[in-house]
Amino acid sequence: MSTVSPLDGAYAERVYAGVVGKLVGVYLGRPVEGWPFEDIDRRFGLIDRYVSAELGIPLIVADDDISGTFAFGRAVEDNAGRAVGAREVGRSWLNYIIEDRTILWWGGYGRSTEHTAYLNLKAGVDAPESGSIAVNGRTLAEQIGAQIFSDAFGMMLPGDPAEAARLTRAAASVSHDGVALDAAAFFGAMRAEAFGTADLEALIETGLREVGDARLRLLVEDVVGRVREGDDWRDTRAWVDENYGYARYPGPCHALSNSAMVIAALRAAGDDFGKAVAIASSVGFDTDSNAGTIGCLNGIRLGLDAIPAALRDPVADRAVVVSADGGEAITDAAKEARRIIGSAHLLRGTEQPAGPEARFDFGFRGSRHGFTGCPHLGTGGEEVGNPDGRGLRVSCPIGGPTSVSTPTFLDPADAMANFSTVASPTLYPTSEVAVRIRADRPVAVRLFALYDDGLGSVLSRFGDEVVVEQPQDVAWRVPAVGNLVPFRLGLQASPVQAGAELVVERVDWRGAPDDFRQRGVLLSSIWDTHPAALAPWVSSARNWEADFGSSYCVSHPGDDGVVTIGSRDWTDYAAASTLTLSLHRTAGLVVRSRGHRDYTAGVFSGGEALLVDRCGDERRVLAAVPFDVPLDTRLQVELRCVGDEVVLSVDGSEVARGVTSRRGGGGAGFLVERGTFTADGFAILRRETDSPRHPTSSGKKERQRI
Repeated sequence: MSTVSPLDGAYAERVYAGVVGKLVGVYLGRPVEGWPFEDIDRRFGLIDRYVSAELGIPLIVADDDISGTFAFGRAVEDNAGRAVGAREVGRSWLNYIIEDRTILWWGGYGRSTEHTAYLNLKAGVDAPESGSIAVNGRTLAEQIGAQIFSDAFGMMLPGDPAEAARLTRAAASVSHDGVALDAAAFFGAMRAEAFGTADLEALIETGLREVGDARLRLLVEDVVGRVREGDDWRDTRAWVDENYGYARYPGPCHALSNSAMVIAALRAAGDDFGKAVAIASSVGFDTDSNAGTIGCLNGIRLGLDAIPAALRDPVADRAVVVSADGGEAITDAAKEARRIIGSAHLLRGTEQPAGPEARFDFGFRGSRHGFTGCPHLGTGGEEVGNPDGRGLRVSCPIGGPTSVSTPTFLDPADAMANFSTVASPTLYPTSEVAVRIRADRPVAVRLFALYDDGLGSVLSRFGDEVVVEQPQDVAWRVPAVGNLVPFRLGLQASPVQAGAELVVERVDWRGAPDDFRQRGVLLSSIWDTHPAALAPWVSSARNWEADFGSSYCVSHPGDDGVVTIGSRDWTDYAAASTLTLSLHRTAGLVVRSRGHRDYTAGVFSGGEALLVDRCGDERRVLAAVPFDVPLDTRLQVELRCVGDEVVLSVDGSEVARGVTSRRGGGGAGFLVERGTFTADGFAILRRETDSPRHPTSSGKKERQRI
């Protein structure tokens, strides 16, 4: 066993490399997922470059292998201070999954392994029974998913392969059983041990110590004995398919077939990161899953410098993690790496490392936090890099402004129809952005935001121009553009002298926006069924639509009809809307939502006004006050959360007040159960807070009134 401390900076960089490697592998293999090998080979040969552009599809897309890995990995963070096993991870499934929409392949009960497990969980069958052979049968339980959603857990336990295997196995047992759990434990142990050694043979031996099923042990030994570094990848693929291909096992995507292909690709490529993910992406089987598994492991064991710039640069750290916690969807490799590092400390009971000084601190070598030449305003020749982990370097040649930007919401240019993508923005109108910039020669800089009008046009808004040379803080309040939200934040630079280079040291915004509003009827006509103003909302309600007489209508026939907007930055704020309640069992507002089974709510139910903390299956009533709701009457409802105090008001008068134990931030929105209501307008207003909006702000408390 190697000894690696999560306090070690080398550990942190290896986690970041593992996350980057995972993203690179998934994006490389995803465009040909499900293709027959012969079609892949005829069209592309070895996929050693991103082929998405050749197919006319975006590079950065939502994918179950990414969303499942990083959303389910939050179970450790969500259960801080408590033991984490199958039951806790299963409850994270229920919190983060939106039925029929996010993370999983929704192929049907008894057909899709994960869909079946989710429905079991929803019906009250706790994990690990939810994924067991006893409940679901061996064929379903032994498909591939166990080994592709669990990378984060191995990275949380560096140098402890036995514990990494245990936690990985527990997490995977939510949906899988049998040899699939052994495969997950095998790779989980290898990831944990890879922080201490790059020796592939030693890692395989470590992984085998966690395998009890003879089928997997014999498979691994056979592949190791047959495949050598430098072997022809097509010959290797043919041998794996003949001996361990899908035809050998029941079901559509068996764990053993894909385990064989992953080990074969690792062996054939040796210490060549690019070749290993290229082989996995080219041979058929589960291309994006297998390349992602390899990319994560090789990122950890070989380090950042092993990942080719040709694969790393186009990604620029970007990722989309689709879940019911919409504000966490638009993310990047550095953010997810820090989340994993924080969970490593939680598991060991050690002191949490200090967080970054800013949302984007560019602290890892090569980290970009999504910044590229702006695809909507750039010239296409922008040079962007961060070779030393000390800031984003942007070249500013004479001849035109240089524009770089990063996603803050779903970019319309990256839209994909074949995978459900829901998200909320990370940045909102009336939020204040602070950027620390320096330049080697004077450069004129202005910040900008881009908005999608939903009709095919991109709208831009710019801040004032500032000439920068010495390190300088530039602040800008993001403007409101009707009911829209920005989908990109950027910086445009024009050199005053030739040959200038700009360095962005950090970019930050924090807390709820000062005064974000959507108002009025959002529909432009009866045919405008998906107005742009609805796009930032994430809904678990069966029906969430723009209304003909109000801004929104929300309806749900069962429990947990939750609709939210916002992010975990939002801590102290008020949410307000004019509600017209109709048929309902429960209806009202939610704040501090971190998924659709984790929130604080102010609701009307059974003749009472209630303040409720919800955490999974647990509902704690903070206050209950008799309150008869007049149906079909407009009520101005506000739910305010500041510190541990929660206040529900109706028509300007306080109705209920309570004390919450939920101090973390989260999004806001609506809750309806077994009913419907309309809502006219929605407002988020920043309330008194002890935390500064960003490091350059004064830190003074702020007050606002609705």
